[in-house]
Parts: sequence; structure tokens; C-alpha cells
Amino acid sequence: MEMQEIIDSVRGLDGALVLTPEKGSAFPELSWGDAYFSYAPDGRMPDRTQPYGTVITKDYPDDASSGLDAPGRFRVNIHVGRDRAAELVTASGDPGAADVFHAHPLYGASGWVCVILPAERTSTAVLDLLREAHEAARSRAERRAR
Repeated sequence: MEMQEIIDSVRGLDGALVLTPEKGSAFPELSWGDAYFSYAPDGRMPDRTQPYGTVITKDYPDDASSGLDAPGRFRVNIHVGRDRAAELVTASGDPGAADVFHAHPLYGASGWVCVILPAERTSTAVLDLLREAHEAARSRAERRAR
């Protein structure tokens, strides 16, 4: 599965905001090339809400365990909740293994999972989980608005 397929799938969700910072944009250089998914039907980045999913294309200073600096590698991160994360994550001795669910290296305890290079084993589940995370974000936004 290609990164653009994931981005296009999320863009197709009602009320989705997909930010893809590029070189020269107002976003920090470290974020260039990555993608951030939020529920924002007005098209504006929510002030007090974290994205429900991201696609990261490089190692960050505090997160290098996935080996994303290698050419062509990326990681999809999805907030699924603690219970669902416990169901999805399989014990893996290699935090850089591709096409398997891992606990997010920094936010796993908060219910985030990740997949490096989703492919045959995980691509359908990744897209389904992003849709579910989008719907959960929509529900939270609607509750806050009431």
C-alpha cells in the first residue's frame, strides 16, 4: 500500500482534514512530508484536539525505533483506544518489522497503534481503523459542541 492511497482514503471521509506539510510551508521543517488526520468539517485545524491518525516518513529525534530514515519507509499511526490496541498488537521482537501492528513507540500506552509499510496483512485493517478513528473523532466533536 502506498502512502498516497492512505491519504486519499482519509480525504474521502466526510469532515476530514488532511494536512500534508511541504517544504516552504508555515509548518516546521520536521513535519514536511508527513500527513496528519483530523476531524474538522469547517476545514480549520482544531485548537485543542490531537489528530486521530498520522503518516510519518522519517525518524524523529525522540522516536527512531521504526527505522523510517531508510528510503521508502513510512509508518501509519492510529488512535484506537487501549482495549482495541491490546487486541491488535502482536508481540514482535523487532520494532521495525513491516506489515504488522505495533504499539506506538511513544504513545502505545495511550491507545495508539502503528504499522510500518502496511501491505497484504494489514492494509485493509489500517483503512478500517482510520475510518473508525475518524468516526470516534466526529463523535467527540459533536459531544463537545452540545
